[in-house]
Amino acid sequence: MERRKTAFKERLQQNSKNYSPRTLLDLDALKDMLEQFRKNFGLDTVVTDRHGTIVMTIGDFGDFKPDVVNHPGNKIRVKGRTVCHIYAKYDNVAQENTEAVKNMLTALIKILENTCESTYISSEQTIYIDELEKILEKNAKHGSSSNGEQKDPLTGTLSRNAFLARLKKLQNDEVVPTACIVANINDWSFFDNNYGEDESDRLIVEVVNILEQAAKETGFSNVVIGRIEGDVFYIAIPLAEHKDAVQYCDKVREIADKFEDDILVPSIALGFVVKINVESKFKEVFSDAEYEMLENKFEIKNAPGYKEKREKGLRK
Repeated sequence: MERRKTAFKERLQQNSKNYSPRTLLDLDALKDMLEQFRKNFGLDTVVTDRHGTIVMTIGDFGDFKPDVVNHPGNKIRVKGRTVCHIYAKYDNVAQENTEAVKNMLTALIKILENTCESTYISSEQTIYIDELEKILEKNAKHGSSSNGEQKDPLTGTLSRNAFLARLKKLQNDEVVPTACIVANINDWSFFDNNYGEDESDRLIVEVVNILEQAAKETGFSNVVIGRIEGDVFYIAIPLAEHKDAVQYCDKVREIADKFEDDILVPSIALGFVVKINVESKFKEVFSDAEYEMLENKFEIKNAPGYKEKREKGLRK
């Protein structure tokens, strides 16, 4: 029982990244509240998810582009992880009200954090209990590799838990250097919204094929790939140095650029950090790699012609 409690505690520390404002908050109620801020005080606000995708805009922000890495605004965090951001503009707030409005917004942020955490824990408890009750069925559904590691049913990569178990072994064996790479599919939701689940699933599979092909073409036979959440993959390359990680990422981009399809455009944001100290933890290294990935995502999505290439299937 104690081991299960520990596993659930670790789950709560990790899984908040799988949630978004849409799953944690009543967005209609939040919109009403922020509209009252604007109506009564002149405060303009923008709400984004953790990656910087705009969820709602109240007021006039012009061509404002959120930069959650360098200018994150007001963070709403759950278990130490940011789940969304609220940007505030005080241009239209009367000077004598500015301090009071800032204090009220701070109080609202605190209420939202408490609401998000309560919703998050309740949801994870329900999922965890269901998994414990159906563990045999779940194992049969997910299948396993020859050494018992669970596989993701869609892609055949390691499941989240199996990947983390592999990292634990690398940590215990003190394998350094190890290149830690985070790969995220740009605008996966665009393809899901416009073409449906079959095509968005096909995009995920094609991206995995690219990640695996890049490993073959660069000669890294020991690449470990895990599907951490829907469109996010962690990749570990044991005994790989900085130049090796660069080579692998460049090959992924090269293969993706050559991909031809009437609908799909496998654009992949990549970030990496090389673990060189046996004392450093993979959790921290992959967290740093995720920030590198977010910077790459911002660069890719703001490159000339990106939007037109992404939407090519809509013009057919």
